[in-house]
Amino acid sequence: MPDKKTLEDIFNDDPFGLLNTKPAASQGRNEDERLVASFQEINDFFEKNKREPEQGAGIHEHQLYSRLKSIRQDPDKIEMLKDYNPFGLLNYEKKKIKSLDDILNDNTYGLLDDNSEGLFDYTHIKKEDERASADFVAKRKPCKNFGEYEPIFKKVQKDLATGKRKLISFKQDILNAGDFFVHNGVLLWLEKVEFEEEVQEFKSGRRYRKDGRTRVIFENGTESNMLYRSLYKSLLANGKAVSDNVEIVNEEFKKKFGTITEEDKEAGFIYILKSKSDKPEIKGISNLYKIGFSTIPVEERIKNASQEPTYLMADVQIVTAYKCYNMNTQKLELLLHTFFGSSCLSIDVFDESGGRHIPREWFIAPLDIIEQAIQMIISSEIVNYRYDGEKKEMIKR
Repeated sequence: MPDKKTLEDIFNDDPFGLLNTKPAASQGRNEDERLVASFQEINDFFEKNKREPEQGAGIHEHQLYSRLKSIRQDPDKIEMLKDYNPFGLLNYEKKKIKSLDDILNDNTYGLLDDNSEGLFDYTHIKKEDERASADFVAKRKPCKNFGEYEPIFKKVQKDLATGKRKLISFKQDILNAGDFFVHNGVLLWLEKVEFEEEVQEFKSGRRYRKDGRTRVIFENGTESNMLYRSLYKSLLANGKAVSDNVEIVNEEFKKKFGTITEEDKEAGFIYILKSKSDKPEIKGISNLYKIGFSTIPVEERIKNASQEPTYLMADVQIVTAYKCYNMNTQKLELLLHTFFGSSCLSIDVFDESGGRHIPREWFIAPLDIIEQAIQMIISSEIVNYRYDGEKKEMIKR
């Protein structure tokens, strides 16, 4: 090895490249990438749920809500993310701070955005839905007179298997005595509820809390007298409601609007259709249904659907059809259209001659909600509810 006379000679003699290093990436770029990635989570949530994340709607959703709020209040972040804003989530009017509550509810500095310290991690405390589920199981006991209920459960299971009943999304408004539900695959019947109203005193005033003991019968031969709110929490966490038997609903429909005899005249059909259109602007819409009326059989009415603007110039699939007697079916149709009016499809359709049409009988709403609305019209309960198109659920007035 030749002698090295200076320190520079030593550093310059590096045959194996041991002293070659790459410059570290700038810290600013890493921060930008993290910002884009965190905002993309919010975009993914919006794309999946068709709404912005809401405050207090679960730990993960609350984090996204706080993160979006923080971004909106930072002009530099908005500028950085302007090319990553496909849903216009950053287009908003800046909130004005006018009161102490506004200050306390504000998260300008994003203190709730980061979960790196495990603030929302449960370690020794069970989550609320886990506690409700434990209470749900622990309070069961053998049902001594289950023989009286067993045939009822078998009939409901048969109705589900044959399509006469359906599993629908659970909502608190439909947790009523006499109805059936499913929790973790187990069918149950809410036989009765003994409601009590508890008054709680707060500095801001009184609050009324409705609760009470229930009698719940399970298809496995057990029963429970759990609290109504415990049952609600368990079903909300992992449950479904069971719809009424469609044959019974039809019978109620007949009783409501007149007894059917050979002398009665068939009024027509209320129908629900689904489009088979291949156009992206139509095919890409979830829960799009047409609610209409026909004086002739629905199969006959829709045979030329692909040539009619009212059917979006495309073939359609019959989802459900209701035969009506001794009633003004146009009024029933109008009532449904009014109820779902806020979710009416707004689109231009052109016929074969180039004429422009705007069909008014297509609505964006889940099928089980539409069918539930028809049942509630029959029972006259519909006047107590409205449809929230953003949340896609019925809201009690």
